[in-house]
Amino acid sequence: MIAPTPATLVTPAAAAAPVMPAAPPVTLTAPAAPSAAVPPASVSPVAAVTAPAPAVRDVFEIVPPPEPEPAAKQSWLQRLRGGLSRTSSNLTTLFVGVKVDEALFEELEDALLLSDAGVEATQFLINGLRQKVRNDRLTEGSQVKAALRSLLVDLLKPLERSITLGREQPMVMMITGVNGAGKTTSIGKLAKHLQKYGQSVLLAAGDTFRAAAREQLVVWGQRNNVTVIEQEGGDPAAVIFDAVNAARARKIDIVMADTAGRLPTQLHLMEELRKVKRVTAKAMDGAPHEVLLVLDANTGQNGLAQVKAFDDAIGLTGLIVTKLDGTAKGGILAAIARQRPVPVYFIGVGESVDDLQPFSAVEFADALLG
Repeated sequence: MIAPTPATLVTPAAAAAPVMPAAPPVTLTAPAAPSAAVPPASVSPVAAVTAPAPAVRDVFEIVPPPEPEPAAKQSWLQRLRGGLSRTSSNLTTLFVGVKVDEALFEELEDALLLSDAGVEATQFLINGLRQKVRNDRLTEGSQVKAALRSLLVDLLKPLERSITLGREQPMVMMITGVNGAGKTTSIGKLAKHLQKYGQSVLLAAGDTFRAAAREQLVVWGQRNNVTVIEQEGGDPAAVIFDAVNAARARKIDIVMADTAGRLPTQLHLMEELRKVKRVTAKAMDGAPHEVLLVLDANTGQNGLAQVKAFDDAIGLTGLIVTKLDGTAKGGILAAIARQRPVPVYFIGVGESVDDLQPFSAVEFADALLG
């Protein structure tokens, strides 16, 4: 049997930052859990990392983010509204010149179900709306629309939660998801976002069997001037274990660990995720500190099934919802809020690095209802 190649550390291009003086390699001892075929990884000195963190670390939240320029904020809101337009078009037209009667409630119920809000969330919203119409004696379509917006904001508000930075050094994030959800791209975008808070980041290419995933992560690392630890065909748990130890040695703030895409029905791969989580905890007590699922909004109700399966298997702490641009299934967040309220840390509505933004219940409800 040929042993897998030891994990290698890919640093950003030399031109991106001044090169630090060379230091003796640091040898990381692999834990007992990874396969014995995986040798300890020799990690070369990091050529481009941010300065070591001070002894006293601040604990702070990253939501709300630094206030963007007004033009940038307006651009984001426009992209969000544009992205949800296919979902909102089925809802907003119902309130124009309409009579507030049972027919309106039936049409609204159909529109919410078509948006993949799901039966439970739809009934919750419709029942709440009926009560508001009766109690407040609403007679105009615009009033009913405003009442629905208020109910939707209240439903989505529990999903609006922040990641707390600085509570561990390094803070370890384990990123999961099915193939095609935009997992690796989201890691690159999130790394850029975290750098805005002065956080140094190290990426671990835990998708060891798909060369394209490792190459894509390396490209994002070079683009963001972030170091990537990778290994071809090795044990994902061992790579992530080595990455955590490398980050501790170099006082890097955040480790983001990519994992291979998998379906919840692939039980052996879900068990591998459990192993990755166990081994990460051996590298550092309490790690991983965040377990995030990247979710493609276009999967609709299947996305809710993914949230339940991954949460049951490894205990999710948050979601990154991607591909909201152009989806007709934006109601899926209402279904998640009602049935499995895992916090939605970020949403994405495009391909550019700035298209990943913290989730806001008010902004989302406004975009959904026009």
